[in-house]
Amino acid sequence: MPEKQNELKKTLGFTVAFSTIIGIVVGSGIFFKPYAVFNATGGAPGLGMLAWLLAGLLSIAGALTASEIAGMIPKTGGMVTYLHDIFGKKVGFLAGWVESTLYQTGSTAAAAVVFGVQAASLLGFEPGAYWPKVLIAIGIIGFLAFLNNLGAKTSGWIQTVAVVCKLIPLITIVIVSFVKGTGNDVLTPLLGPDLNPAKAFSLALLAALFAFDGWMGVGMIAGEMKNPGRDLPRALILGMGTVSLIYIVMNVAYLWVMPASELMLTETPAADVSRVLFGERGGQFVSIGILVSVFGGVNGYVFTAARSTFTLAQSNRIPLSKTLQKVNKNGVPANATWYIFIVSSLFCLTGKYDLLTDLSTFMIWNFYVLTFYGVIKLRREQPDAYRPYKVPLYPFIPIIAMLGGSYVVISTIISQFPKAVVGFGIMLVGLPIYAYYENKEKKQTID
Repeated sequence: MPEKQNELKKTLGFTVAFSTIIGIVVGSGIFFKPYAVFNATGGAPGLGMLAWLLAGLLSIAGALTASEIAGMIPKTGGMVTYLHDIFGKKVGFLAGWVESTLYQTGSTAAAAVVFGVQAASLLGFEPGAYWPKVLIAIGIIGFLAFLNNLGAKTSGWIQTVAVVCKLIPLITIVIVSFVKGTGNDVLTPLLGPDLNPAKAFSLALLAALFAFDGWMGVGMIAGEMKNPGRDLPRALILGMGTVSLIYIVMNVAYLWVMPASELMLTETPAADVSRVLFGERGGQFVSIGILVSVFGGVNGYVFTAARSTFTLAQSNRIPLSKTLQKVNKNGVPANATWYIFIVSSLFCLTGKYDLLTDLSTFMIWNFYVLTFYGVIKLRREQPDAYRPYKVPLYPFIPIIAMLGGSYVVISTIISQFPKAVVGFGIMLVGLPIYAYYENKEKKQTID
């Protein structure tokens, strides 16, 4: 097959990149993660709001830092490609392996599971019923996989429409909350009784970071952008600044209606706040808007995850590499998209939103920290290289991003050691697979 048949078409601009960031990041987290954040703080708002604020600052620092590499290395694959070019084939492979087997697929499944939870509730199923939410979750991933294979423009159109639609429940909840809400304290108390502050903050921060996560994924579509060196950094910075503002305002709005001690008890806080504000029928209408938002989030994950797997397959160091790197007549990696559907569906069978989000967020931040360090490494080794964008306040912003990310990793290992073991175990499985294909390639070269 000619090489050009496996190349992606350059059809995307700034608007799709920006809407992809908003579509992925403002997906499920802001509507469902307040439960996990305030549960971690024992129903106290202060430390929870601090976790939301710090998660936003870390994400902005990360976006500011990663944008420099995104401008220098505007290739499909995003972080996987960056780490491959900066640190070598093995590190790039491990990043791609974790993304394809755990992070992207786990995040896709997590978003689909909460879509299933919300949809099952609207359809009248018993709260927490296992099979309805799981079957709906698997069905929505399959439907979006089909739509994504129609072309990158179709995927981008879905993202743009979903971004517009998701603003409706966001704006509605914010405005009406401040008009009709009773005005609960949003800063005190700082922490619930008998809780370890360090562990509580670690758990709250990890939960909040998932709500902000996904911004790095837009780099995976760089190879399909018409002017990635200019548009990708702009989309990252403007997108994450917008998301941070939305999240802080949304959490204040929630707390204005329901105290943190009540938000910690419900897995569907946005829907519950809506019922308080609008009654049962009005709450259902807003819940439909939330479903549209989560739908866009799942689409964003499927869209970018397929590109990650496609890039990994091009290394020819995983099983079925030749199959997964094929591009269909619409110019999209169809087989990689169906791979994402299969693996994500398996993760959906857990039915556990917080388990999937905690595990995927923890593992990806290991590679985020390495990416942030990559900016410093490239500045030192390639000082005269062309940089269409440079991170401001260098080296302070990259150092802040690295320190914040290191805190997330280390505190998770301490406070949630079993999850860390599972995550690192999945990553280490990639080493013998890499070694097998590396040795196979060397033997073929010798022969």
